[in-house]
Amino acid sequence: MLRRDSLKFISSATLVLFSGLLKPVSALAKWNQVAFDDTDYDTAINSYFPDQQMQVSNKIAIKVHPIIENGAVVPVEIKTDLAEPESITIFVDKNPTPLIANFDLFAGSIGFVSTRIKMEQPSNIIVVVKSEGKFYTTKTFVEVQEGGCG
Repeated sequence: MLRRDSLKFISSATLVLFSGLLKPVSALAKWNQVAFDDTDYDTAINSYFPDQQMQVSNKIAIKVHPIIENGAVVPVEIKTDLAEPESITIFVDKNPTPLIANFDLFAGSIGFVSTRIKMEQPSNIIVVVKSEGKFYTTKTFVEVQEGGCG
């Protein structure tokens, strides 16, 4: 009986501890369906960031191999030294749907994301970082030998 009570206590304590750290489901449900469905890069970025000015920044680094044999799995790391990063958004300009992902960061987070994306053809990977209410961007070109979006 002691073991069962201990497990109940640990489960309850874990739930209480993590309940304050997780975002509510309603916050996770908010996403820009139009921007994710857009098939043109300019339309997608304008849908996702309407009326926003973006500055090119050398404080954003995209780590990716310049030549990819298979676009089905492209490892990408993004790191920013901008103060208080709020979000990191990834676009691939020549993909069928250019908006790849958006990562909202908690206050005090380091500006780092590591993920895998798909690329259909040689394209630019464009990253937009929101920091202190402003938008910063950088891009890098990746040669893709075999597309992975088909």
